[in-house]
Amino acid sequence: MCNLQKMDRRAMGVLALSHVADDLNQSFLPALLPFLIAARGLNYTSAATLILAANVASSVVQPGIGWLADRKPLLWVVPVGLLFAGGGVALVGVAPNYALMLAAALLSGLGVAAFHPEAARLANLVAGERKTSGMRWFAAGGNAGFAIGPLLAGGAVVTFGLSGSLIAFVPVALMAGLLALELPRLHGLAPARRATRAAGERDDVAAFARLSLFVILRSMAFLGLVGFVPLYFVSVLHAPAPVASLALTVLLASGVLGTLAGGPVADRYGRRFVLIASTGASALLMAAFVAATVRGLPLVLAIVAVGIIGFTLVASQASYVVLGQEFLPNRMGLASGVTLGLAVSLGGIASPALGRIADVHGLPATMSALSALCALAFVAAIGVPERRSQRHVASRATAGAAN
Repeated sequence: MCNLQKMDRRAMGVLALSHVADDLNQSFLPALLPFLIAARGLNYTSAATLILAANVASSVVQPGIGWLADRKPLLWVVPVGLLFAGGGVALVGVAPNYALMLAAALLSGLGVAAFHPEAARLANLVAGERKTSGMRWFAAGGNAGFAIGPLLAGGAVVTFGLSGSLIAFVPVALMAGLLALELPRLHGLAPARRATRAAGERDDVAAFARLSLFVILRSMAFLGLVGFVPLYFVSVLHAPAPVASLALTVLLASGVLGTLAGGPVADRYGRRFVLIASTGASALLMAAFVAATVRGLPLVLAIVAVGIIGFTLVASQASYVVLGQEFLPNRMGLASGVTLGLAVSLGGIASPALGRIADVHGLPATMSALSALCALAFVAAIGVPERRSQRHVASRATAGAAN
């Protein structure tokens, strides 16, 4: 089981569904903010601090947990992390004061941090020989959860009030229970770590640093897109708020499809190829979107265009997660913690600058800046090497398809 030729569908299914349950909490919490502001009298600074607390706890702690998981198997942190991630968000809505809300947000962030490194390492081990094709299901699970979170939060709070936030605990409790039952089977994967080291594979820190730069730039573009697409539709395209929300949902849902499509392409043509093609095409598509919308693009076509951009940009996710694990084969947990946590969160540092561009030059200028960020990510992707073993797998897959 340490050298699977084919994906273990049962294990990958459990891990992918767990990723759905985990990552919906990352978008569930932001969706609670308008309700907390209205019901608890929070100001915008206090509300934003809740998000900051969860994100900082998640991004800073993830590499550390990954480092510990590389030294000793920590499979138990996967279900426990789920419980913390959903439990913290559930408590934010019912906490009687702001200090406890903040503590609950921190708890949720720690749970997200605990889940990702070890879960991603396990997903790599059960993915089979075609790593990216297997890992795409795990990555798509996270994207799906991120898209579902606001819908679940809005429906729960509108129906039950702020106590509806307790619903966030239901999916994580179900998946934590299922994972607990699956742990004895998953524990058999632990020897894969010793086998990798015995094979004499070395960590390529320089290549991983280049990849991390790519992830940061790509995340700047993606997080900026998520934040400014609704504003762009309202202010530039003069769409009503529900249509703007629909555009954001289309963007996120298309990202799920892009993740699923990008995996087989990466296994056939190389992961580096997907990184280059994804960001290069996204830069062109965003520039074309701005040019078309400032001249007056029908809302339906604008929503379709946003979906295509989301599909294209997010297609690289499974590729860069697997590449990071391949560059650090002896530190897969650490690699996962950086590519899924720290580097992604660092992508958020561009948001204030993007907002300043919008204030001074308008939202079309901000969208053009996002196109430029994709172009920079494209340049960074060119500098990322392809793993030799992965090139061999890709060439064999191409030959097999031809036969």
